[in-house]
Amino acid sequence: MDTLMDYLQNNHDQLLYVIGALALIIELSVTGLSGPLLFFGLSCLLTGLLVSIGVIQGWEFEILSVGLLSAVVALLLWKPLKQFQGNRVVQDTSSDMIGQTVPVSEVITINGGKVRHSGINWNARLSESATVSSIAVDLRVKIVAVDGNVLIVE
Repeated sequence: MDTLMDYLQNNHDQLLYVIGALALIIELSVTGLSGPLLFFGLSCLLTGLLVSIGVIQGWEFEILSVGLLSAVVALLLWKPLKQFQGNRVVQDTSSDMIGQTVPVSEVITINGGKVRHSGINWNARLSESATVSSIAVDLRVKIVAVDGNVLIVE
């Protein structure tokens, strides 16, 4: 056991490589690229490289370097990683009624109303993004979401 401790005390760069590799493995396999361990792992690898080439010496500066490089890596990679995730709108598939066009059976406003679907009068209300304040009886509306037992229409 003493030889392992002596080895780690004399080879800080190797220890930083191991810590960085473990952090990246855990990040990629367990947390699914959520961020914090990615930044920490990359900063450990970079600090290990700086220790290997002799730029940094002493454990105090190594810890400081890991902390500062974590912040720098996070600042540099945050925006590209957010764009990598994508910003596309995910279509709501929680109900098979979404997307269907149905007739209005009672005037619909932002507060409520009714539509007829499959022979049943359903509670309905206008969506937040609707461009009108009410929809008259016998007009047809499109179901854009379902909130409990209330159909959200446009």
